[in-house]
Parts: sequence; structure tokens; C-alpha cells
Amino acid sequence: MEIEVLKKVKCPDNVIKHCIAVYKKSMEIASNFNNVNKDLLKKGALLHDIGRSKTHNLDHAVKGAEIARKLNYSPEVCSIIEKHVGAGITENEAIKLGLPKKSYIPKTLEEKIVAHADNLLSGTKNVDIDFVIKKWEKKIENPKKNIKRLILLNNELIERFKE
Repeated sequence: MEIEVLKKVKCPDNVIKHCIAVYKKSMEIASNFNNVNKDLLKKGALLHDIGRSKTHNLDHAVKGAEIARKLNYSPEVCSIIEKHVGAGITENEAIKLGLPKKSYIPKTLEEKIVAHADNLLSGTKNVDIDFVIKKWEKKIENPKKNIKRLILLNNELIERFKE
């Protein structure tokens, strides 16, 4: 159903393929936990980039949450969409970036999983944490705090489960 929604709002094909890859990666990460709402995770992962039907800027997450609200998705799904960028954006960072003043830090397990699954993909290709760090070092001004959040998220969701 969510794939049809992405098509209906005219998400580009490459974005739809990326959303499917994020869904698969999210389910892979979710296998580390026994308390994940998999239906919520599926909807959030598949719709996380719905805002790219309108813009490819940083505010695609905010616009995506607005679209999902209009389509009557739950507040939990909308929150996953809104908070999926990077390892989250603080209220102060949001102001500097021109986003509405609020915290976009993922809090729930499902929000964290979708955000991090998105981090670990470049299009539909799996990438590792080192790839993401190098990308952020080139892309983000003063990336230290963002990279620290990324590493903490990776440790919480993946590293602590490795043997």
C-alpha cells in the first residue's frame, strides 16, 4: 500500500527503490530487538522520503511529514518521517538550517532504526559507518556533534549486538 502512495504523490522511481531498500535495512536492524512495532517500522521506512516528491532539500523530511498527515497517517509514522535525517537534528541546528524550530532527534526505537537504516544506504547500495562519517565530514559544517550522534546511534542499534 505505501508503495502505491509514493507513486500517487509522484515520488521518482529511484526514491521509491531507495525507500524499499531502507525498509529492508530497517527490518535487518530490527531483528536485534524483540520490542519493535514492525507495522509502524514498515510504514515509516517506506514513507520516510515521501517529501522528496516535493523537494530534495533538507526540509524534505518536514514536508514529508506534512504530506503523511494529510494522508491520515498516524502521528507515530509522521514522526518517523520528520526525524529520519542523519542521526537527528537538534532544535538549535534546525534554526540554523532554516527548519521549523523544534528537535528532530529520533527518540523511539522505530524512529532511530529508520534514521540509521537511511544512513547506511547510498541509494540502494549498503554502506558502512566509515563511509557515512567521511561523507558527513565533507558535507556538514562542524560535523563533530553530528558524527558523535551517528556513532552513538550505530552503537545502540548495531555494534552492541556483534559478537
